[in-house]
Amino acid sequence: MNNIEENFKFEENKTNLKISFERISFIFFVFFIITAIFASKTIYLGLKKTNQIQTIKKKEKYRASIMDRDGNIIAKTVRITNLGINPNQLINKEKLLISLRLIFPDRNFEKEINGKKFFYVKKKISPEKLEKIKLLGEKSFKEEENIARVYPNGNLFSHILGQIDTDNNGISGIEKSFDYELTTSNKPLKLTLDTEIQYLTRQELLKFQDIFNSYGSSAILMNIHNGEVLSMVSLPDFNLNKREDISDKKFINRSTKGVYELGSVFKTFTLAAGLQHNVIKEDTLFENLPKKIKCAGSSISEYDMDIPSTLTAEEILIRSGNIGSIRIAQKIGLENFKNFLEDLDLLNKLHFDIEEVGSPIPFKWGKCKLATSAYGHGITTTPLQLAKAYAIISNGGYKIKPTLIKKDKNLKKGQQVITKENSNKINNILRKIVTTENGTANLVNIDGYQIAGKTGTAQKSIKGKYSKKKINTFASIFPISAPKYVLIVLLDEPKLSESYIYKYNDGKERKLVGTPFNTAGWTSVEVAKNIIEKIGPILAIKY
Repeated sequence: MNNIEENFKFEENKTNLKISFERISFIFFVFFIITAIFASKTIYLGLKKTNQIQTIKKKEKYRASIMDRDGNIIAKTVRITNLGINPNQLINKEKLLISLRLIFPDRNFEKEINGKKFFYVKKKISPEKLEKIKLLGEKSFKEEENIARVYPNGNLFSHILGQIDTDNNGISGIEKSFDYELTTSNKPLKLTLDTEIQYLTRQELLKFQDIFNSYGSSAILMNIHNGEVLSMVSLPDFNLNKREDISDKKFINRSTKGVYELGSVFKTFTLAAGLQHNVIKEDTLFENLPKKIKCAGSSISEYDMDIPSTLTAEEILIRSGNIGSIRIAQKIGLENFKNFLEDLDLLNKLHFDIEEVGSPIPFKWGKCKLATSAYGHGITTTPLQLAKAYAIISNGGYKIKPTLIKKDKNLKKGQQVITKENSNKINNILRKIVTTENGTANLVNIDGYQIAGKTGTAQKSIKGKYSKKKINTFASIFPISAPKYVLIVLLDEPKLSESYIYKYNDGKERKLVGTPFNTAGWTSVEVAKNIIEKIGPILAIKY
């Protein structure tokens, strides 16, 4: 009996040992599987890190698109890849240098490859070239994924759109003025600009900058009734896609920031003020006008010494008389004349959609300042302010606000500065400056366009002294039968051209080789004529 029990107990203990061993084996197996999984994952990640280019994601700051009036994208945020490399991590520099030359034949990497600092092989690299780089098997490359601002038109809207910094913050132009709207909304910002007209205008300015060898130039096309700017070009310009530090003053936005004495284009305002204050009529006769007068010891003379001594108020503007304009201003009086110019917003800084706006140089009014201001001497303003003033004079006398932002609603008419009757009178006289033989803008008399306007030639002031260098300006309104547009063309320091051929558009078979005089009638007027000929058909069809 005892032997049987002992055998039984032995078998029971053996069974328990067997069960414990199986549990231990199972637990060990589980741990083995888990360890294998983690090990495989670690090996995989290690291999991935060494076999692929390291990718770095930078913090993104999205900016909404900017469109022209037709919905064409002129500024857009896109995803890009920048490719860099650290030369210290390279194994075979010579081999890589050969490969890079094949992929980027226009760039020499030798100095950078032999250096010690990280550098970018290519920013905004194309997918095709990035794939070629990956096939090289070089582990030292680093991809940097980011977003970038792209400007499809390069230089075309440079002064208007402005620039952004490396963190995608607006630092000039529309990009700065509307930085909040562009970074807090996905809705595109729509401008009043017409890309086709902007392009054609810029092409003509570039062409004539070479012909007249000017230091710079600008052109503004604006609707005189609602202030919408259809085109605004300033030369020289710059490529927005390069994101360069523009500090050279020659790249100033001459249309809005440049402050100039603009000369005889101011005589239009003198005549308009005289009509508005009822001190003259267009046929008021001024007799025995001298060719030269003195004011505070300084001499003031006619630019054209052959101008008649007896002229009507209308003829004074047509023939651009200095002394006659002074006599009109004296009839108006200092306070009335000053207030009229202020009503046209010519004397103070203009509020605009971009911050790059110039301030007219302040001065002290007096009898001599009244005299010189009457013909545009010693008084400064910007081309944009000139465009606004001519718009007011020609649209029936109503104030408008120049704008680059397209609005859905039509704005109400502003304060009326002159009567519609006087506005019509000025328009008719401006037309005669183009159509009559004695007018200074004959060259712009293009059949079918009904252009009116006034020329202005002024000596450029440099460091407080007048030089022989000039600012030539033409302010035009068209079509004058139903005024709709103002076009301002300014040339900064134009030169005479010996070879340019002038062709008249009055039906007569004649042409002239070479610029006879360096005045607005032979420079800015010719540029304006060519611009209007190019953009006129677009304006007629689209607007």
